[in-house]
Amino acid sequence: MIFPMIILILTLVGGGIGLFLLKRESKKKEEEINKNLQTAQGFMNVQDIKGNFLYSEDGYVFAYIKINPISTDLLSRREKENMSKELTAEFSAEQKTFRFLAVSRPIDITPLIQEYSNIILNTDNPKQKEILRHEMLVMSNYAMSGEVVERQFYLRIYEKFEEGIERELIKKATELASKFEGRNIGCEILSEQGITRLCNLINNPAYSHIEDADFEAAIPFITRLEETA
Repeated sequence: MIFPMIILILTLVGGGIGLFLLKRESKKKEEEINKNLQTAQGFMNVQDIKGNFLYSEDGYVFAYIKINPISTDLLSRREKENMSKELTAEFSAEQKTFRFLAVSRPIDITPLIQEYSNIILNTDNPKQKEILRHEMLVMSNYAMSGEVVERQFYLRIYEKFEEGIERELIKKATELASKFEGRNIGCEILSEQGITRLCNLINNPAYSHIEDADFEAAIPFITRLEETA
């Protein structure tokens, strides 16, 4: 009678110890996984995006100016030289550091394809249909190859964060934008939505090209894989 009770007690104690060790191992693995997970926000050194500013994890505040592209093919050689000299003179006096960014953005060709499709449905001209179908095929191949892109240009200015630095930064951004606008080159100081889109454009290869996409979408998780020796 005593021996079976001893066996039962030992079994219960052993089961309890095994369950405790199993839970501890599971918790340890979970902590290790959480340690290797970081949000894209942290990966990109972004603490917050608010108004016209991006706040970085290392204590800087950034503002961005979008420069609208112009077609220099429409300018004469003299006009190009004059614009180059004038912009060089304007920016030669700048003492603060700024960075020029040129990024490629995928173009949405869906509206054009839809327009061609409507024309094909409404026309009786076989030659026109043939030309449009060929054009649609060429455009689709471009889209699949990633060649249908446009270049976008930005200036990035920044300062070390301190109380009230935003006023100085927005003043500086306005002054820089006016240098381009004085040469009939359109500019825009990016808002919160524009900065978020720019971050996605630079860091997220799968970023949607749709302009009215929800810029407050959830930030994905990135897993850092470490090789074991």
